Amino acid sequence: MACERYEKTLASDDASETDSAIYSDSADSDEMDCSDLPAMSCRCNMHEGIKLEMWRHSTSMKQVVNIIIALERMKNIKPKSSEFGEEEVLNIIMENVIQARRVTAAEATPSYYKTSKTLQCSICDQFKKFLVKSSGSPRLLGVTLRDGNSDSKVRFNLSMYASPSATPNASQPVCLAISKSNLYLACTESDGSSPHLVLEEVTETLNTIKAGDQHANLLFFRKETGVANNTFESVKYPGWFISTAFKDMEQVEVCQVPSSRITDFTLENK
Repeated sequence: MACERYEKTLASDDASETDSAIYSDSADSDEMDCSDLPAMSCRCNMHEGIKLEMWRHSTSMKQVVNIIIALERMKNIKPKSSEFGEEEVLNIIMENVIQARRVTAAEATPSYYKTSKTLQCSICDQFKKFLVKSSGSPRLLGVTLRDGNSDSKVRFNLSMYASPSATPNASQPVCLAISKSNLYLACTESDGSSPHLVLEEVTETLNTIKAGDQHANLLFFRKETGVANNTFESVKYPGWFISTAFKDMEQVEVCQVPSSRITDFTLENK
């Protein structure tokens, strides 16, 4: 198998010389045993610049082009001494030829798409306080209902959403709408205050919700734990959960955990 030699002179004065890459296999070239590993040598003349020669077995044109590009980047290098070995060559290559490149992943805005799954249910906390609509304000209360008062329970349409960016076993994104109305549970904030829970009227069809848009505050991550315990964490405000107070007839709100409030709920479809 024939050996090939690539020769490149890195001139110290670009204005007077034109760099060229010379392919040569003439008989005048230094001979090299083709069974040897690829070899590289450098000679330096402070007037002529750096002369870099590389020998190896037959190679592809792509590799030849890569070598020429690398040598072009080295053409302005001025060595500290007239003789240097393989370690110095390696340092020159690492410092002047190898280019570091920072790659940052662009985070796509998550989108949530409404599925065909909708659960009609009422919601009560672990102490059997049901979510009931307040008669005096657009708020929900946590109330212990006596026999015969079951009609006071708020019925929800729990719409389920899916996201292509969701990881396996992730919590289920949902919207909680009061049945036969345009009212949705929403986690929002105003005037720099902490997030709080409100009933928000929505007339649009929420087939797609993107993180960051005006309806992102309607989404909650529903996570089921234990036998039938559910938590509802705001998608827009991570770490804030729908909660009830231990006292009866108190307002349903959002809170951060751990908290003195109740964040575990049961869904009843009766």
